[in-house]
Amino acid sequence: MRALLGILLFALLAAQASAGDREQLRQQLDQFLAGAAGDADVHQRFWADDLIYTSSSGRRFGKDVIMQGLEGAKGQPVTASYRAEEVDIRLFDDTAVVAFKLVGEDRSSGEAVTSHYFNTGTFVKRNGEWRAVAWQATKIPGEDK
Repeated sequence: MRALLGILLFALLAAQASAGDREQLRQQLDQFLAGAAGDADVHQRFWADDLIYTSSSGRRFGKDVIMQGLEGAKGQPVTASYRAEEVDIRLFDDTAVVAFKLVGEDRSSGEAVTSHYFNTGTFVKRNGEWRAVAWQATKIPGEDK
């Protein structure tokens, strides 16, 4: 009986930890997307230093290239916004896979242009913080307006 109680208690604690990690990852994703259009600090916190990013155009690069690309955006008006739909978070101890549909809206031309992408990110929890170590973006054909 004690063994069964111990197993049930362990399972309950593990489920609570998983729910907390899922919520933390979802909040981190939402905060990232809210500032992704031009906030270098948001990118600094989101991406791991050893990131492998594969873009929707098939280019592969690391965090340093992303950060360099943001240097020119400082002080520029933000004309794009992003949100995540259909978010699926799968936890594996200190690793998580986050898959979602990214909806981006660009208003730089004065008219809203919407783009859709499937994104999959692999996160690792280091020192209590989740960071994206791998990322794949794929443009969804036929869904842009």
